[in-house]
Formats: sequence, structure tokens, C-alpha cells
Amino acid sequence: MLKIAGTAAGAAAIGAAVPTTSASAAGTAFAHPGLLHTRADLDRMAAKVKAGATPYTAGFAKLTANRHSQTGWRPNPQTAVYRGAGSPQNYAILYNDIHAAYQNALRGHVTGENGHLDTAVAILNAWSAKLTSVEGSADRFLAAGLYGYQFANAAELVRDHDDFDLPRFQKMMLDVFSPLSEDFLKNHNGAVVSNYWTNWDLTAMCCVLAIGILCDDKAKVDTAVEYFKHGEGLGAIKNAIPVVHPDGFAEWVEAGRDQGHALLGIGLMGTFCEMAWSQGINLYGYDDNRFLKAAQYVAKWNLGEDVPFTPNTRDKGAINGWSGTETVSEEAPVDPAMTRPVWAMIANHFTKRRGLSASYLTRIAAKSAPEGGGGDYGPNSGGYDQLGFGTLAFTRDRSTRPESPASPSASPSPASNSGSGAAPAAPSPSSSPQGGRDGDLAATGTSDLPAWTAATGLTAVAGGLLLLRRRARANRDAQ
Repeated sequence: MLKIAGTAAGAAAIGAAVPTTSASAAGTAFAHPGLLHTRADLDRMAAKVKAGATPYTAGFAKLTANRHSQTGWRPNPQTAVYRGAGSPQNYAILYNDIHAAYQNALRGHVTGENGHLDTAVAILNAWSAKLTSVEGSADRFLAAGLYGYQFANAAELVRDHDDFDLPRFQKMMLDVFSPLSEDFLKNHNGAVVSNYWTNWDLTAMCCVLAIGILCDDKAKVDTAVEYFKHGEGLGAIKNAIPVVHPDGFAEWVEAGRDQGHALLGIGLMGTFCEMAWSQGINLYGYDDNRFLKAAQYVAKWNLGEDVPFTPNTRDKGAINGWSGTETVSEEAPVDPAMTRPVWAMIANHFTKRRGLSASYLTRIAAKSAPEGGGGDYGPNSGGYDQLGFGTLAFTRDRSTRPESPASPSASPSPASNSGSGAAPAAPSPSSSPQGGRDGDLAATGTSDLPAWTAATGLTAVAGGLLLLRRRARANRDAQ
């Protein structure tokens, strides 16, 4: 039986990549906008919609049809937000307002209509002027994590708007949301580290990372990235994905829980990786594309096909209190009709940005398109766990060569044997879509050399030197 426990590494800072883009020249630590959407992403969406390109137009139609994306939205800020049994729950007010802010901000960037940006700013300013706490049962940690990372993404889209009170909003995020998420990753609400399922960690990780970037707090970003790689809880990548098969698939631990939480977890880890990518940190490819293998696994399972599942046992209970164990022996049944707006982001990263083959991701992303957002997937909180609109936001043309993260690190370190996650040079046609450590150049002779090699009469020695230089450059680019 597999007892799920992480590598005891704490949450020490690891020196996450710091971009050398215009953000550094402006005196900030990170590129902005730089969470789920960069400036290049926003420009691409606007250009594609203006040109009437598909499937962007279908994705944009989902956005404009959503009631949250209208300029008539009026915020309803609260002093305290409560989530969890035994409390006067009002957290639905918060997540509805957050999605209205995000959707209006996104719509404003696509169309150039200031009214939508103004609406987003009004919502965010109203909340930062009033909210002082997130409270409730243990579910308060979920609220802080989910709504913290979403709030940060909405704010990042309007951070340069003249009327947006960025310092006050940053203070709210640092005082109200970040402390709960950081405390959860450290103490897990006083429980043994595996008591809480993967999604609990992932919400907190997304919150800390997003707030770190929003507030130019490198220590928070370092803490979140280190936890992803080496954390003790179930959100760390090797605990969330404990079993890797030689056929290119890896088991997602919450597949033994239920379909809805497995979809949530894949979406949250994808969100975490996307936000890190925007800052030049490649976690998508970490540990030999471990997340890709798990995403393929969950996609295949959600398409109704059989996947293996290794029984695992997790410890439960409070430290110095009650204790127990739970054994999960098989994956839960699935409803092929169930979906969440998580697939476009992940599929487009691996197949379009990176040029890898991921047939199950491609199929499920096509099946789920066009993706909507909060309000399109039911009235309950689960329908608001992802910001969504991936068909509009993440569809991209296939790159002629794999992309590196948006903002390369200023002081990259050499690739490690554990898998750096660095973007390789142009892939060899003979290389396996799943094979090879992400960051390595395919060792396939001269197939990696540019077309002009033969035309200019480069000798085999010169060609070999070029390959060596490319490998050295790939190592320098590895984080």
C-alpha cells in the first residue's frame, strides 16, 4: 500500500526565476500583467476576436453572454466573509463579485471598452475598502485560497488603471487572504499533513503564488514554488501524482475520491503552472512532464476510458488528537458529461506551446469547447472554482518551435538530474511525444540542426559543436 507523504523539505525559499523584462527596468520584481494572462496573451485575444477568428469568437460569445460580464454589475462588499457549516455563510457574494470583476476586466481588454474596465475597478475598490477577514470552519482556508488567487488575477488585469487603488488592494490581499493560505501550508489546520486532500493544498498554493506576484513579493513566490516541488502535503506534485507508469500516464491521487474533485485538482495545478510560466518558471514540465502525464490520465478517465489506479492509504486526524487512516483502492466512477473549464489552458500549453502529442487532452478540450466561466457551470460554489473562458484566453497557434517561459530567469541554474522543466530546442521528428526529460535536447544526430547546415557545407565537427552549444544554452535556460 502506498502511504502518501511528501519529502520533508518545509517551505524554504529556493530562488525562483526573476524576469529580466521591462518589469525589472521599472523597479518591480515581476512582469505585469503576469498571472494567468500576460500582455501578449491579451493582445492575442483582442486581435483574434477583431479578426473574427475561430474558436476565439465562440469563446468570446460565452463571455459576453455571461451575466457577470455586464457593466451594470454592482458590488456588494462585506466586512467579513464566512464559509463553512456553523457560520452565517455569505461567501457566494464574494465569488460572484470576483467573477464579475474578472469577466469585465477580460472583456474590457478584448474590446477596448473602458466601461468594462471601470466596472472591474469599481468592484475591486469596493471590496478593498471594506473586507477585513475571511472566517468560518476549516472551509475558511478553501475560501482564502480559491478567492485569493481569483481576486489577484482580476486585480492584475487592471493594476495600471488610473482609478484602481492598487496599494489598498495589495494590503487587503496581504492582510486577509495570504496569511490563511500560508498558515494552512505550514500547519494544515492542526491536522496530520495528509488529512486534507490535494485540492486544499492547491488552493493555498495558488493563493500564495498569485499574491506574491501581484505584490512583487519574491519570498512568497519562492515558498509556493518550493512547496510544489518538495512540500509535505498532498498538493506537492509527487504526492498529488504518486504513481507514474512507463506508458506515459501518471495517476492523479484524487481519482480515487471522485470525479469532481479530480477535475478541480487538475485545473488548480494547471492554474498554478500557468501563473508560474508567466514569470519564467516552468513547472508544467517539472520532473519529466509529470503533470502532463497526470492530465492525460484524468482526461482519458473523464472520456470514459479505463485507467489503472494503485491503492493508497493516507493518515487522517488531528495532531495529538484523534487519528485514523483511509484506504482508497480504485478510481471513482465517472460521468463523461461532467466537465469544468480547465482543459483549454492545459491542452494548449502542451500541444501548441510545447509541440507535444497529448491526444486525450486534445480530445477533451475539443469536447469541452467553448469553455465558459463562473455562472456557466451551475449556481453552487463548484461552478466558480475556475475563472474559465479558456477557449478565448488560452487557444493559441501551434509554435514552429517550442516556447520557453514568458520571462526567462535572470540567473538560471544548471539543469538537474531530477528534471528541470526547461523548454528544449526544436524537437526531433523521431523523438517520442512523451519521451525525454523536458529540458533535454533529443539525441538524434543532426536532425536538430537547422536547414541551412547542409546548404552552407558545415562539417560534422562544426555541426557537433553547434549541438553542444545548444545543449549548453538549454542548460543555462533551465530553472
